[in-house]
Amino acid sequence: MLLLAMISHLIGVDGGGTGTRVLVADRHGVVLAQASAGPSALGQGIASAWQSILSAIKTAFQDLQQETPVWYQCVLGAGLSGVNNKPWREQFLAMNPGFARIALESDAYTALLAAHGGQAGVMVAAGTGSIAEALYADGTRRQVGGWGFPVGDEGSGAWMGLRAMAHAQQAVDGRAPGGALADRVLQQCGGSRQTLQQWCAVARQYDYAQLARTVFDCAHSDTVAENLLRDAAAALESMATALDPQAVLPLAIYGSVGRSLMPRLAPATRDRCIPTPRDAAYGALTLVQQLLEETP
Repeated sequence: MLLLAMISHLIGVDGGGTGTRVLVADRHGVVLAQASAGPSALGQGIASAWQSILSAIKTAFQDLQQETPVWYQCVLGAGLSGVNNKPWREQFLAMNPGFARIALESDAYTALLAAHGGQAGVMVAAGTGSIAEALYADGTRRQVGGWGFPVGDEGSGAWMGLRAMAHAQQAVDGRAPGGALADRVLQQCGGSRQTLQQWCAVARQYDYAQLARTVFDCAHSDTVAENLLRDAAAALESMATALDPQAVLPLAIYGSVGRSLMPRLAPATRDRCIPTPRDAAYGALTLVQQLLEETP
């Protein structure tokens, strides 16, 4: 049983394949501090996810110049990539280090909550991976994308990086013309056919996502890079359209890749976008507050 009188802090977590952001609030929901740490996507390891989350929380309390409270005095709300995979979700909850309660949702849903304040709207996120979700006026939700790397996650950093690597390999073979993008990928990943093969043999989603910045950097001088960005923007548009065919709901774009692709979206799409949606960690904090309101 949750004893509300024992709760000293509420914690909101936004965790993905690139990093983790944490908000620490008092029991009334007033934000006191924020901090960040490494990735906490469940697909990159459950223990690793907990390590990043706890590290960020401890950093936040250090910034407050306060001793980290015992976990049973805190309620945690988390929006994490990979939560929709039931075994990962169960493993994560089973490894709870002692938090009084945990409210756990996907990072897509917490971003949706943060962007639209619990009202109807659409959210498209593209960082290491990609996903989109909508909340409708009748309270129903729908999600598209988010099928995971390498088959899905269209328009994401890893999706672009995988295609940039394929282009570089073809350029090395002489099956495609070389250029700035192929040269930069070759340089980043070892400089020869053998080193490219070695890099690809061990590379995972996060590694391919690191090549996305190279695609952006080369777009002004390399048509292959520019076309990749065009295709990535079109992928994000297709997810938004699938969720809201009439294009009547407000749209929030999240993630480093998503925000960087915004100038390439159609003007009508950009006009629907919220200029600066709140950090998804605020949506995770909302989860905590909803949990406490429901607690008898």
